[in-house]
Amino acid sequence: MTARALGKMVVGNILATTAVRYPDSLAFYCSSTGRRFTFADVDARTNRLAQALLNRGRQRGDIIAFLVSNRAEMADIYFALARTGMIGLPLNHRLTAAELKNLIRDMPPKALIYEGRFAALARSVHEAVPNLDPIVRIGGDSNMIGRDYEELLAAAPAIPPAIEIEEEDAFYFNLTSGTTGAPKAYILSHYNNTTFYPFMQTIDMSRLDVVMTVFPIHGRVGAAWMFGSVMYGVPNVLTNFEPAEVLRLIEAESVTILNVVPTMAAMMLSVQTSTHHDLKSLRGIIFAGASLPASIREQTVMTLCRDIYEFYGMNEMGPLVLSTPEDRNWRPDSVGKPITFSQVRIVNDDGRDVGPNQVGEILGRTPLGALAYFGNPEKSAETFRDGWVHTGDLGCLDEEGYLFIRGRKKDVIVTGGQNVYTAEVEEIVLRYGGVAECAVFGLPDDLWGERVVCVVVPRHANLEAEQLEAFCRQHLAGFKVPKAFFVETSPLPRTATNKVQKFLLAERFGSRASAPAAPV
Repeated sequence: MTARALGKMVVGNILATTAVRYPDSLAFYCSSTGRRFTFADVDARTNRLAQALLNRGRQRGDIIAFLVSNRAEMADIYFALARTGMIGLPLNHRLTAAELKNLIRDMPPKALIYEGRFAALARSVHEAVPNLDPIVRIGGDSNMIGRDYEELLAAAPAIPPAIEIEEEDAFYFNLTSGTTGAPKAYILSHYNNTTFYPFMQTIDMSRLDVVMTVFPIHGRVGAAWMFGSVMYGVPNVLTNFEPAEVLRLIEAESVTILNVVPTMAAMMLSVQTSTHHDLKSLRGIIFAGASLPASIREQTVMTLCRDIYEFYGMNEMGPLVLSTPEDRNWRPDSVGKPITFSQVRIVNDDGRDVGPNQVGEILGRTPLGALAYFGNPEKSAETFRDGWVHTGDLGCLDEEGYLFIRGRKKDVIVTGGQNVYTAEVEEIVLRYGGVAECAVFGLPDDLWGERVVCVVVPRHANLEAEQLEAFCRQHLAGFKVPKAFFVETSPLPRTATNKVQKFLLAERFGSRASAPAAPV
């Protein structure tokens, strides 16, 4: 007997059940368009999109790319794919055309759904994959490529597809990096995306909540909040993060729970000091994606919301531990204790467990976790070993099971909640003809958590930092572009094995980059 039960934990059933239980309840408020949709509305639109894709020859296992911001159509798309067995490829609209082309090279889609304002990027995807069918446009005008989304839905029946989906079936790709290939993407199953309810239980989610999603829904955190609000049958206010608009919407829509990164909170704090929005509906703010500075934590409690949560995990693994408001009173610097069904270990370089308060690498596993990276067996073997996810982060557990983060083994910078892989940035900088060698690393920043900086050794004396920055902007998403370039005439410090000693550079150049950095 291989099946666990007759019933299945598959994503399409989340919406199907809620549409029966709460058909007329508000599911989504699409703030960018002012539209409101009930669960019955979303269920019908999901079925129409699913049928439209099937009618155009798409079938189970086909990859469907979508390039859409935080708007209601994202729910239609995810759930339609869930009901047809097609595999989603959510694309980040902040990436450059070159980055998008590189990402889809190894996982070419059969169809594309895009938002009209991203028409230029959509054309780039079409250039890389000329035989896309269908191409569907959300908004925009008739001069843009593709068929109008609403017209496509109107022509299709609102009948659920008769396709049997399994828990282990692939659901969507989550993209984690750019041109370095390490890692590029991993596949999440239906089971991975239906086992997040212990997280929701830990934050005391209930039918009284009103969720706001500001994390991009093309990423795993934003998508999880969309699925979570549907599972609980509660309203979800969808918006693209802009601090003044977020504060206005919290007041106007009586939002109760919000997930942000520290950078977002810092921006909201700056606006709230002058606008003074009524935020009394907020019962909790959840932090994730970057270390939470004590100053932002304290100001958030005083100005935005009394109760805060913080969780730690990886996209590949999902949330591993969570700190509740009660935990904060007891261990304010901890990221919390394991969530139900999650397990945590701290090991030394030999892979052996260490004792309480001893620093080592954090290992974890959860039902939400992927099993491997897509098309990257070497990186998979490094990260997914012996039944555990090796995070590359350093931490320790105290005697009561609270986890404390102490640093990272991985050479990755977390800036404003976004992961920046230094090797990717260094590769682009080294393409610039005037650079002999370079080193990219992170420095502490009160607003962004860390800022990306770069030390370059020029080939010629006339290297201009402004021109180098402009070159990087052509090839990298804005958050990856170094916020400061330092020109060094001496060779970079290296170990006996020729590895750059970046900690020495951070010590040397840290004071020169201490002024607040503007967004890139």
